[in-house]
Amino acid sequence: MNKVAIVLGTSSGLGLESARSLLDRGFFVFGGSRTESTLIHENFEDIELDITQEDQIKSFIREVEAETDVVDVLVNAAAMCEMGAFSDSSALDLRMHLETNVIGYFNFLKHFESLIFAEETHIINLFSISAKRYFPNTASYTAGEFAKKGMLGVIEKEWKKYLIRFSNFYLGAVDTPLWEEYPEVDTSNMLKTSDYKYIFESILDAPKSIQFPELTFLHKDGFLD
Repeated sequence: MNKVAIVLGTSSGLGLESARSLLDRGFFVFGGSRTESTLIHENFEDIELDITQEDQIKSFIREVEAETDVVDVLVNAAAMCEMGAFSDSSALDLRMHLETNVIGYFNFLKHFESLIFAEETHIINLFSISAKRYFPNTASYTAGEFAKKGMLGVIEKEWKKYLIRFSNFYLGAVDTPLWEEYPEVDTSNMLKTSDYKYIFESILDAPKSIQFPELTFLHKDGFLD
């Protein structure tokens, strides 16, 4: 069988681009997202996955395990991102971000551990630059990004026994369908999905001996501030 990848968040945006790149490199890709992906390929299996529902996570992992014992690459591009002033935000807004971006991925990794291929599996995590810097109107989202960063830092230490790689991408704003919900935002000084694809493929093609623990990339003219 081809090398195997799991990509979370394949319905659109960076998850969709990641899956396409992996397919171009001969991977068999299991995609997970709440809505159906537009991607059609003989080596792509689209599986419905609401990462906030642990029963769906278990079902997803069972479907993968029916086809393979190990996974070579895991890409987490699944995330919730809703913006608004702190004064207009509620505890429910915060809870929803944490459920999706942190607790959901926590549960996914719990069940994914059995699919780790020692010395081979490469886990690629997508973060916003909000995991390092502070921006107005993003209190709930930023809290989730910082929490996810802390959680993954600990997991990476504990999974050192498997001798696998973690690559953490910290991205400036990327012009994806997300911004269609915010027509007042100027996307001209954002990264394009092709910029992301260039970096992603460079990391995929790099020798296995190279570690990319933190990789930050932004549009040369800035990002949302």
